[in-house]
Amino acid sequence: MWARAAVRGAVAGLAGVAVMTAGEKLEQQLTGRPDSYVPARTLTALATGRRLPGSARPPVRNHLMHWGTGAAVGALRGVWAAAGLRGVRASAWHTSVRLAVDQTLENVTGVGAPPWTWSRRDQVVDVAHKAVYSFATGAVADRLVPPARGRRGTRGLWD
Repeated sequence: MWARAAVRGAVAGLAGVAVMTAGEKLEQQLTGRPDSYVPARTLTALATGRRLPGSARPPVRNHLMHWGTGAAVGALRGVWAAAGLRGVRASAWHTSVRLAVDQTLENVTGVGAPPWTWSRRDQVVDVAHKAVYSFATGAVADRLVPPARGRRGTRGLWD
């Protein structure tokens, strides 16, 4: 039952990444912000132990990390939904988890910089996109994953 919840949560996470990516592309059209390849450089550092230069732009690795992280953190949200952690509050907490996972991986590999060193604009953009991911993931997970028997929780995003 928990494994099924995790798999369904991973599917919800992929849906969340799709929504987040669409939002990122819209935001980039409005702001002119370029694509980030920090995910690709993070994956390379995790997988090989070597750091790519900041100018490296490997798109396949970027997508693997972007979608893989979304699915992995989505699996957790699916388990939460089964455990009765559902709705808006769970999605808000999930935003913190998504941010923490990204920041931990990026900073432990030396690829990223601590967010308090970023510009206010970059902080707002990152938190906003991760919140979009988490709320979209949560809406799908709460729909796909029923609460485990005996678990209390709301039935969906707005309940």
